Amino acid sequence: MESHRETLRELKADVLRPSKWVSSYENFVTKNVNTVNQVESALRSLTYIIPGRFRESELPSECVHSGVQLLSLYHDSLVSRVISQLPSTIPRPIPSPHTRYTKYWTTKSPFYRKLALTLQIIQYTELLWEMTARRRGEKVRWRVIMIIEFAKAVCRLLLLRLTNSRPLVSPPLPERETDPRAADAEKEASVGDWNGMDTAPEEVASSSSSSADISWTMPRTGLTLPSLPDASDISNYLISKVLTADDVKTPPSLLHRVSGQGQFAEILYILRPVIYALAMQRWSKNKRSWSPWLIGFALEYGSRQLAKRDLAERAAGGLRGLTGLERDELKKRGWAMGWWLMRGAFYENFTRPWISGFADRLKGKPLLDIVGTLLDDYEYLWDNYYFSTATL
Repeated sequence: MESHRETLRELKADVLRPSKWVSSYENFVTKNVNTVNQVESALRSLTYIIPGRFRESELPSECVHSGVQLLSLYHDSLVSRVISQLPSTIPRPIPSPHTRYTKYWTTKSPFYRKLALTLQIIQYTELLWEMTARRRGEKVRWRVIMIIEFAKAVCRLLLLRLTNSRPLVSPPLPERETDPRAADAEKEASVGDWNGMDTAPEEVASSSSSSADISWTMPRTGLTLPSLPDASDISNYLISKVLTADDVKTPPSLLHRVSGQGQFAEILYILRPVIYALAMQRWSKNKRSWSPWLIGFALEYGSRQLAKRDLAERAAGGLRGLTGLERDELKKRGWAMGWWLMRGAFYENFTRPWISGFADRLKGKPLLDIVGTLLDDYEYLWDNYYFSTATL
């Protein structure tokens, strides 16, 4: 009897211990990465259709969206920690240039990681802070906007300093890695789910003995020999093993250092949101005024042109000699400039009337009516919130 009571006390202590819950949750996430990814995607999709479903639904929707984004940051750290602790004998996929670069700086500089994490958290919650501040009046709302933009600019300037004047990348943290054990688990599941109709597992094993499905671990060193490719896919296998110029470069050399006009362009790019927000606050009573829009667009377009000119002059081979990471970042910034169609006077004078007319034409039509309703719901966000179209 006494032993049963002792067991119950231990169970109760485990249940009431928060660290036990956290440990169990972390184990679940690291063992079910694919499932967690699907749940996160489903929750994000849900937040896209909540606005307008009920009264004042934008705040609950943004709470869910910000919560999912912050939770995904936590999951990223868990997955990264587990993958880093895996034995070196487990083959890993080749990381992207962005992952190599950001992982290098987060590993080398703890201060870089803290700044990048702070920047990501601010970006994930900025619209939520604006929505909360708006309920206390326009003055409080613009004050909060300016504080957020100033804090982000300070973080980016410090990141620019820490990376020895290298342009910023987006996002500044490594993206979630793929667990190399997932492919092996799927392979084992495909063999284990034999139902008598398909090829038997024994036949699968025998047919794959001359292909990539069989690996051999050396008894003395414990290293695993690379598997052989399928005889019918030799060319693709060889192409996948070819190293590019970016593959042999060190992570810091994936981005050229900037100086002179290039450094001025990057600082201008970082300060553009602060200056634009100040201009928007100055002309907040007249949404159709073109002054804020022209100031903000000119700053971003000018910084982009200066950066491209500096890269063309400094990089070997000009713009054609840019690394893959530099080309990707320029492309991201180029696409981000499309959001100027949804900002300020351009939105009020051109985009908004066009969207309203397009949504009205879709109403009353099967299936298309859903799209029109969604456009109407999001029009409220674009009309009333600064951060709904922010890209930095």
